[in-house]
Amino acid sequence: MDPPSSESQENQHQQQQQQQHQNVVVMRHGDRKDNFEPLWVTTAERPWDPPLFEEGRVRAFCTGRKIRNQLGFPIHRVFVSPFLRCVETASQVVSALCALHDDPNNLTGDNVSIDPSKLKVSIEYGLCEMLNTEAIRPGLAPKDGNWGFNISELEGKFPAGTVDNTVEPVYKELPQWEETVPGARTRYAHIFQALADKYPTENLLLVTHGEGVGVAVSTFMKDTTVYAVEYCAYTELRRPIFHKDQSFTAGNFEVLTHNGKTGIEYISTAKDDINGMS
Repeated sequence: MDPPSSESQENQHQQQQQQQHQNVVVMRHGDRKDNFEPLWVTTAERPWDPPLFEEGRVRAFCTGRKIRNQLGFPIHRVFVSPFLRCVETASQVVSALCALHDDPNNLTGDNVSIDPSKLKVSIEYGLCEMLNTEAIRPGLAPKDGNWGFNISELEGKFPAGTVDNTVEPVYKELPQWEETVPGARTRYAHIFQALADKYPTENLLLVTHGEGVGVAVSTFMKDTTVYAVEYCAYTELRRPIFHKDQSFTAGNFEVLTHNGKTGIEYISTAKDDINGMS
């Protein structure tokens, strides 16, 4: 057999270059303060929006280091729910991802020198908590309907130089209070797909809430029920991207996360159709 010509090798190389993969990591926030200090809500100005407990900051930073060192690809953009626990989680993760020196003695991003050019961060309303009493504890939602998210103030909590103010959010406002659980799950599935389609050449990290992480698994891994999502648990999604000229087409997302490996536990609800096999 004749060796492949240089022309055929070049064509093969071009075809390989035209197919890439996009990675999307969907992560839950860290340990929330009101779960460790129950009386915090009695004096809090915003009892529906707890910050992280100190252990949550440590867990978030260490998870960011794990993502940086173990996943094998860079994160280009981070999108974050406007709830304070998610913003504080993302701040720690971004510090770990952008750290100039990966010092194992660092347990949080405090005083860590970073390269802010590595990625960009934006707040996205579509990643917010389910706005219903399934997720917001009874009596804690703002009675006037004003959740009071000051986006500029929240952006100031991210490491300097990492915020991208030019990004137009997919969801321009929060969902209406008492959205249904199925409605919230549909929202999560939509925002994951919409953000991925908006930035098809970039790897994304989406910092959201436990229900959202569960949806990221059950949406893209059919016949699966998620029953546990720990603090800072994350799932990794991957899909092929085919580029042609200035356009692209994308394949379906595949869930690469194994049961129990990154803080998510799930079971398969598929049933083998034994009677239908011949």
